[in-house]
Amino acid sequence: MLPKALEDVVEALSMLPGVGPRTAERYAYYLFRSNEKISDNIADALRNLHKGVRFCPITFALINAGEDVSCLYDDPKRDKTTVLVVEEPLDIYAIEQIKSYKGTYHVLGGAVSPIDGITPDQLHIVELVNRVETDNVKEVIIATNPSVEGESTALLLEKILHEKYPNLKLTRLARGLPLGVDLSYADQITISAALENRTGL
Repeated sequence: MLPKALEDVVEALSMLPGVGPRTAERYAYYLFRSNEKISDNIADALRNLHKGVRFCPITFALINAGEDVSCLYDDPKRDKTTVLVVEEPLDIYAIEQIKSYKGTYHVLGGAVSPIDGITPDQLHIVELVNRVETDNVKEVIIATNPSVEGESTALLLEKILHEKYPNLKLTRLARGLPLGVDLSYADQITISAALENRTGL
């Protein structure tokens, strides 16, 4: 029923995660009604996306195409002996918001998930193991997501790193009750994690 050009845009937008057919239709119609420059700007940005962004060969963070390595790794003020491990590149920006972490990062590129066909050899685990020796790393902070996949990935990293480097300090981000949340509203997993990670007074 829709004109072919509009239908093509709806189909393309529907490929995005979390965008269903109705949302895609609204986006497409909005773009059609709006100034043509908006569509041109979006098209130009998408056209340059793959040419302008690449992965850092050391940390696997996102960097500009013209850069050799991530500025968060190359910065002399950063402590290379501390490495915080995350699943995806965008997780880095969540940590950077607090402006207090001064170590470096390592992006795994996902989490182990047999259901989705993601095996350990598809992640940047070997590169992490090599970095421990290359950068004389003293502590690895595992910051995988608090999901089944994230937990199993964390356990795998712990096993691999402890076997290879028994004296390496391995830590996890603390999990538990967030500030401002009533105990009665917290789920069982959160309460269990908070109890397990309780601190002294």
